[in-house]
Amino acid sequence: MAAAATSTAPAPQRSNTKSETFVDNKRTEDIRQQNIAAAQSVADAVRTSLGPKGMDKMIQTASGEVIITNDGATILNKMDVLQPASKFLVQLSKSQDTVAGDGTTTVVVLAGAFLKQCSLLLSHGIHPTVISDALHKTASHGVHVLTSMAVPLELSDRDSLVKSASTSLNSKVVSQYSTLLAPLAVDAVLSVVDPEKPDMVDLRDVKIVKKHGGTVDDTELVKGLVFDKKVSHSAGGPTRMENAKIGVIQFQISPPKTDIEQSIVVSDYTQMDRILKEERNYILGMIKKIKATGCNVLLIQKSILRDAVTDLSLHYLAKAKILVIKDVERDDIEFITKTLNCLPIANIEHFRAEKLGHADMVEEVSVGESKIVKITGIKDMGRTTTVLVRGSNQLVLDEAERSLHDALCVVRCLVTKRFLIAGGGAPEIELSRQLGVWAKSLQGMEGYCVKHFAEALEVIPYTLAENAGLNPISIVTELRNKHAQGEINAGINVRKGQITNILEENVVQPLLVSTSAISLATECVRMILKIDDIVTVR
Repeated sequence: MAAAATSTAPAPQRSNTKSETFVDNKRTEDIRQQNIAAAQSVADAVRTSLGPKGMDKMIQTASGEVIITNDGATILNKMDVLQPASKFLVQLSKSQDTVAGDGTTTVVVLAGAFLKQCSLLLSHGIHPTVISDALHKTASHGVHVLTSMAVPLELSDRDSLVKSASTSLNSKVVSQYSTLLAPLAVDAVLSVVDPEKPDMVDLRDVKIVKKHGGTVDDTELVKGLVFDKKVSHSAGGPTRMENAKIGVIQFQISPPKTDIEQSIVVSDYTQMDRILKEERNYILGMIKKIKATGCNVLLIQKSILRDAVTDLSLHYLAKAKILVIKDVERDDIEFITKTLNCLPIANIEHFRAEKLGHADMVEEVSVGESKIVKITGIKDMGRTTTVLVRGSNQLVLDEAERSLHDALCVVRCLVTKRFLIAGGGAPEIELSRQLGVWAKSLQGMEGYCVKHFAEALEVIPYTLAENAGLNPISIVTELRNKHAQGEINAGINVRKGQITNILEENVVQPLLVSTSAISLATECVRMILKIDDIVTVR
């Protein structure tokens, strides 16, 4: 019996040595760490521009153009990123810009913090799939916690809308003008909301026209149309028209040309005179048809085939007392026809009175050193509006436009999802605390991972305090203490340099900005985590 036992004992040992093979995980670990490090470095680059006291970045493009901004999406968009994984973060901020319009820096900083914790968890020997699943659960629970913290909002509550728009503007270069730009953004968005589709706002219905000269204080909301060009009055045509009947034309008021390969040889003067006479009659015939409909203002689309108008046609249009605005961009035609409630006319044969738009006044206005054309008092005006942005130089103008776009997006978020949430790092700390409590109820590795991700959320208040020149460790510790005592709206007041109830300070942001930042950041981090090899294809 003993002999039998001794003869069978070594058998499993032999089979064991056969099945054991050495797997080299070093390469996959290296690539994962390389991806995480590259993405983290991008996050660190924009981290200093987070919050109202964040620094600005000066970007110089290859063409020598200089941009000064602290908008995360703009900074990353202009950066020439080579490493594939760090390109994810550039696309991440673009996604946040599309979904919410604001929080483009926040989402990248959050992704950087999550990656740092992932790196730590990987070094502890936890499998990437386990970390990825835990992160997904953390995000789902986090969105639920944020929603429970949010305060519902009505669109009739204009003050709350203005507060959230000015919170968005406070971190921008043009923050000193937030009292002017915030109400302007709110009025612009509310004027384009369609009562039939109250949850939908198309920001293409808000046109931003930039005009050099003056200061940002001179920015105004125009109920009508603004053209950043002069009236064509080289032939002495009118520059102001009351009771305007406006035609938007997409054809040329100039003599027709031959095809490119063909040419006409004129041998004597009588033939030349005949050609000129025919040209004159052709143009006169067109202008008579236009005048017959009662049209007295023409918007002419820019033409690539030939000149949209010639000196001769301008002369006859001036004689017919028709105000002409030429070189209207093709992209603007849809907006113009929607605003004027008219139809674009592609052929002179289709020029009819019912296709015209009507307005009380079309006039040329002097703005600084140059001129613009304003169309106001439009009858049956479409749901559109125009913002005329002014600035002392091109850098300020561009930054004012970007800031205004963010403010418009914030108001759009509130129209789409009508909930407000506190700012100033309050939701992140509260979320961190509640996730920490929830992690204790989970078992095994999952709870350990969730605990680490809860700590990662503290990066937002930490960075806010750091950028404001405060002591981040003491501020975040005090903030954690206040939230543990039940003050869920306690946040960092960077102006006073202390912890206050941030809702009372009117620092509010849309719920959609916070929830989409967490969802998008986790999605991006999970994608980076799942990559274990980079294959280059020729």
